[in-house]
Amino acid sequence: MEEGERSPLLSQEAGGQEPSLAGSSPLTSSRPGPAPWEDPPWRAGLGGFLACLLPSESSCLKCLLFLSNFLFSLLSLLALAIGLWGLAVKGSLGSSWGSPLPADPMLGLVLGGLAVSAVSLAGCLGALCENAFLLRCFSGGVLAFLVLEAAVGALVVALWGQLQDGLEHVLRLAITHYQDDPDLCFLIDQVQLGLQCCGAATYQDWQRNLYFNCSSPGVQACSLPASCCIDPWEGGASVNDQCGFGALGLDEDAAQRVVHLEGCGPPLLRWLRSNIQTVGCYAIAVVLVQGLELLLAIQLVRALTVHKGAAGSGGLSIGTPDPVSRPARPFPQFQAMGLVWAVLRPDGAPTIRCYPMETTA
Repeated sequence: MEEGERSPLLSQEAGGQEPSLAGSSPLTSSRPGPAPWEDPPWRAGLGGFLACLLPSESSCLKCLLFLSNFLFSLLSLLALAIGLWGLAVKGSLGSSWGSPLPADPMLGLVLGGLAVSAVSLAGCLGALCENAFLLRCFSGGVLAFLVLEAAVGALVVALWGQLQDGLEHVLRLAITHYQDDPDLCFLIDQVQLGLQCCGAATYQDWQRNLYFNCSSPGVQACSLPASCCIDPWEGGASVNDQCGFGALGLDEDAAQRVVHLEGCGPPLLRWLRSNIQTVGCYAIAVVLVQGLELLLAIQLVRALTVHKGAAGSGGLSIGTPDPVSRPARPFPQFQAMGLVWAVLRPDGAPTIRCYPMETTA
């Protein structure tokens, strides 16, 4: 072709025909790139940046939230099963129909396990299915737990002095109702065995019990529980329930060879004071875990809201390339990146797509 002549193809392009995506742009090479639908979506501006980061961010949030709530669900369901088993063994579950709820520690375990399992399962399903409603329900449940725990902690701190002063009174009341409740019986025995003590202030506090009182006509009169004995096993494999028989009728010199004379009030108070920091650390750890889960749920809801709003906006859309779309020149703000092309659909709505291009030398 001689100099000065123009090619018909070049003249058509100069007349307004847009260059093709494959080789017309100076930002592209002659090698064809991958199919547009194989590339991740990109959006313009801040919304586009968040939308491009959403898959990795939401996946990380979903995994953390699902795994933590799955663990809590297992623990709460285990507590629920133990509570139901305890109520069934003691007969409280069948005898409470049509009557007020019994004052049973196992009932508290059942109610607590049911509440925690319901909230944890809502968090698991919400994170797994990306359901914003379930995630909001989970956030509300965790927030309610945090408020309740804060109220209990404030009451304990405010009433700590009164709780210490009334500890011996509570022990005496428990001794009086020792045979009335199997759970209370087990708790007192464990305290006396663990702290090696007997009674509230002294071993004579067991005179308050109708069965162990020396004026009682029963076989346990003037006796003490086996947990008061210095050696309740007496070299055997099981506890000897008769090791404390007649101990209340002995003088202190003879009784101290068989049972513990010190009451459980002072050693229990010393144990509480020495372990209050450990209990506080465990409580703070639980609160921090719950707060972290609450933040994860809120962040996941925000990410899902941003993603849903960006995907449902009328201006920019994401999807597979329209076969009848006509390509246009890249937006000027994205030319330096060499990545994003603007495609005009037949209805005129722009669609931002990601095409990994290679610049020519």
